[in-house]
Amino acid sequence: MDKRPLIGIMVTNRNRRKRILDLCQGYQNQNLRLYAFTPADIRWNKRRIIGLSRKNGKWTQRMFPFPLVVYNRCYNKDSMTIQLLEKVIGQNKCFNTINQFNKWDLYNQLHQSSLSQYVPDTFQYNEVNITELLDKNNLLFIKPIYGSKGASVYRIDRTSNDDIHISLHSLAPRVICRKNESIQEKLDVLLGQKNYLVQQGIQMSQLDRQYFDIRVLVQKGNVGQWMVYNITCRVAYERFFNTSMCEHVYDAPEILKRILSPEKATEILQSLNEVSVMAAQEAETLMGSLGELSVDFVLDKQSKLWIIELNGKPQKNIYEDLKGFKHKDLYRRPMQYVYYLSQK
Repeated sequence: MDKRPLIGIMVTNRNRRKRILDLCQGYQNQNLRLYAFTPADIRWNKRRIIGLSRKNGKWTQRMFPFPLVVYNRCYNKDSMTIQLLEKVIGQNKCFNTINQFNKWDLYNQLHQSSLSQYVPDTFQYNEVNITELLDKNNLLFIKPIYGSKGASVYRIDRTSNDDIHISLHSLAPRVICRKNESIQEKLDVLLGQKNYLVQQGIQMSQLDRQYFDIRVLVQKGNVGQWMVYNITCRVAYERFFNTSMCEHVYDAPEILKRILSPEKATEILQSLNEVSVMAAQEAETLMGSLGELSVDFVLDKQSKLWIIELNGKPQKNIYEDLKGFKHKDLYRRPMQYVYYLSQK
């Protein structure tokens, strides 16, 4: 009888099964039996799951028993499937319960915590007057409550002559609102019926006249504790503010030492480590069991850190261009955490 822990990796659709199995199986250093499945593959009444596995180089699809642990790789905002799985396999045996984060709920969680000083003022779009907010702050960002990769994030910038520029991705305005026109009306047409947030704009530090953010990757490994594993800077293209469409990715220490004194760079890196772990703990309190996420920061012109958002399913391809970065560790650590949970 095979005594290796049986682990399930849940993906959105069957086309994704081979790739994620290749990555996780190739980089695991624990002795695990892995199979991949979709929510639709679960046969609740039979207590079985249709899964894909690879053994001796051959792919096989067959019925599996329920696993000991589930690693959720679906990008989901609903925890129902996870809750049902945990009724069968046990509490806290699935992780990444919800990884498509509700930005409004997360803002409130962070704002009410000891991290409030790092969070820009944020409001629900349909509950505020944009003109009044611009009177207090000439720069605002409007973003979907559910969103990723900078999609539909608008920059609202009031210029010195009181025109208001509405931009998407680049600094060049998509819409110009003259001072005798209604900004609210123009935005209502632009945004439609989606749920949006309005966030206080931060005057960001720049690197050679290009905007950058700081992304901290936080994962759990073989001891089940949150740890920071990588801190990078994503540098946007010139004349762009969306760092998700980045021109370069660098190790953060390299960039911080170019724009800050050595002492200040060390202080910022220490804060990034501490604050990111605390943010991950707050997210887990709100979202349920998690095993990995990224925290995005910007540095303002006074060298103060601000948390811009958290991502429950971090982009892993941004690390491919980093010199000396062990890409395999991105997938090895979740497998270490899987093994840790299987032994509890």
